[in-house]
Amino acid sequence: MSTTATTSFDVDTFTRAAEQRDAATQLSMYGPEAIVRIANKISQPAAPRVLRGHDEIKAWLDDTYARDMTHKVQQRVKDDAGAAFTLACRYPDGTNVLCATVIAVRDGLISDQTILEVWDEA
Repeated sequence: MSTTATTSFDVDTFTRAAEQRDAATQLSMYGPEAIVRIANKISQPAAPRVLRGHDEIKAWLDDTYARDMTHKVQQRVKDDAGAAFTLACRYPDGTNVLCATVIAVRDGLISDQTILEVWDEA
């Protein structure tokens, strides 16, 4: 994954959009050929769910933010090549989801994102 140095990616705006369930703002921060990889109990690391481009990423964001749950960004770091953060989510029934996200940035937009999700066991 190659990236070029950039200072224009605003991790504060991106994470605030996550907390506010603002899919449109988040989507605007992805490059047109961005790739998102999601690993969790269903889509394990050997075969993660892979989303390519705005259409697939938009469908995923819309689905995620349509769910009745809260989102709280916890730790967050950024450098010229990208950013990383954790996101704690909670459903009304008390089920918790913890996500760790690492993003690579090219030309000020997300080019690549890897997400690890862990859910409370039922």
